[in-house]
Amino acid sequence: MAADGPAEAVECLDRFFEAYYARRPVNATFIGVHGLDGAWPDCSEQGLGDWLSESRALAEAMATHAASPTGDADLEWDLRVARGFLDTQVWELASSHGPAGNPAFYTGEAAFGIISLLLTDFAPLGDRVASVTDRLRDLSGFLAQGERRLDGAPRAWTQRARRECGALQALLERGLPLAAGTWAAEDVSTGQRVAFEEARSLGLAAAARFAAFLERVPDAGEEAASAGPEALALHLERAHFVSESLESVLRMAEDELRWAQEAAEATPQPEEAEPAAHEAPGQHRYQASWDDVRRTAESFDLLTWPDFPIEYVPRPRWVREAAEDLYFLYYRAPSAFRSPAVHQYLIHPSEVPDEPTIRLNHVIHHGSIGHHVQNWHAYRARSRIGRIAAVDCASRTAMLAAGTMAEGWACYATDLMKEVGFLTPAEEYRELLGRVRMCARAVVDLRLHSGGMTLTQAASFYESVAGMSPASAHAEAVKNSMFPGGAVMYLLGRDGIHRLRERIMALEGGGFSLRRFHDRFLSHGSVPVSLIARRMTDDAMSELHPVPPVKEA
Repeated sequence: MAADGPAEAVECLDRFFEAYYARRPVNATFIGVHGLDGAWPDCSEQGLGDWLSESRALAEAMATHAASPTGDADLEWDLRVARGFLDTQVWELASSHGPAGNPAFYTGEAAFGIISLLLTDFAPLGDRVASVTDRLRDLSGFLAQGERRLDGAPRAWTQRARRECGALQALLERGLPLAAGTWAAEDVSTGQRVAFEEARSLGLAAAARFAAFLERVPDAGEEAASAGPEALALHLERAHFVSESLESVLRMAEDELRWAQEAAEATPQPEEAEPAAHEAPGQHRYQASWDDVRRTAESFDLLTWPDFPIEYVPRPRWVREAAEDLYFLYYRAPSAFRSPAVHQYLIHPSEVPDEPTIRLNHVIHHGSIGHHVQNWHAYRARSRIGRIAAVDCASRTAMLAAGTMAEGWACYATDLMKEVGFLTPAEEYRELLGRVRMCARAVVDLRLHSGGMTLTQAASFYESVAGMSPASAHAEAVKNSMFPGGAVMYLLGRDGIHRLRERIMALEGGGFSLRRFHDRFLSHGSVPVSLIARRMTDDAMSELHPVPPVKEA
């Protein structure tokens, strides 16, 4: 077999995943790979140096294999996407946006390194408590690495890290004892409880030391929050596989923002109906909307709906206080490899949103036809990266490459429900305002990291253009600054899906099936929409114009 044959290519991909999980053990926990559940990332000077060298070497190997046909289209995809991920990871590890310069990396990992082990029942409780104990025992060492690495950061990043560190302290001081109070003696032994309490005390002391350290981190200035145009272009090209220039993408986003603003201004705001009185105004309103969406999708034959129900339940008591200052999602993608039969959607225990918010955000976008249905299809994809890339981790999804699919599909799914008449006039208007925010986020992402906007200007832009509150605008701008290319993916993905659908409809004509199109599209998993579009277009062309077999002489 040739040196660049499929077996060697598969081995190269195996090495990529092995390195990914070893370097990102908290991500691995969320994804469902549990061999390193007691570990933290190694962010020591040598650890980061080895991580960077390893990433460069793997990227070179990926490039070699990606350049040679393997006969397996999904494997070739995975090699390309993995190489793109490694290219952006090399940049991040060498920049101040990664562990070497972002204090929120450490606080996010620390909090969710613990939460990830207790949030779902992926293993016997005793095993998970043992892993929590290991992580708590070693938390001091992990946070100390951050203290040695961080010699300055944008003030807004440090402020976010302070809030997250406060959440970590609340989790360790008050949340974990609440959780431990629910553990049965037959699940967690007395010896395990003693070890856990000792480790919790060590972890709490480590969090307090890191909180004090964060008070001393020098301000690196707002300019340090921008990744720069070269880094932004790298993320567009190597994570999202966008072929257009940065300038072209920015023009497109600005044009769509103007259109959305004009459409919203020209649309009279309809009156929202008062919600009916319910004995249990929280959970069963969510569930009733979920059932409505499923019935509608099935009645219009939109796609294959999975047998993977959602259960809307209040957040566990032990995590409620900490969740307020963390990247704590209502809907967190299930583990790619150990999904439960029924997935829990963790609603706020006291807030009861209005009906449009429940239906648009908590049901359509996240809990049903949007993220949840897409995740179910992704976990069955042939692409190995497509199965895991959109799993939610400590501060973002496992790979940025998932973004145009995961977020693009969720936004497209809202359009789809509007198309079949599911949305009320009030919800249609809300969706239009949501489109303004989506376009504004794309513009901020592109301007902020290309040097055309400061962090302060980004927050002001959100307030004036997208109607966000000052606190929400600031938080969104800070998040955008940490993750270049992480906000434009919503618009890129949604538009890409609509364009692909129009193309396939034109090619297939009267034979076009919306269900077949959606099922085929989703079957590719959480990989860039641009790659899926090329493949599906080529497949449609091949079906229309099959190549005749070559006759033997």
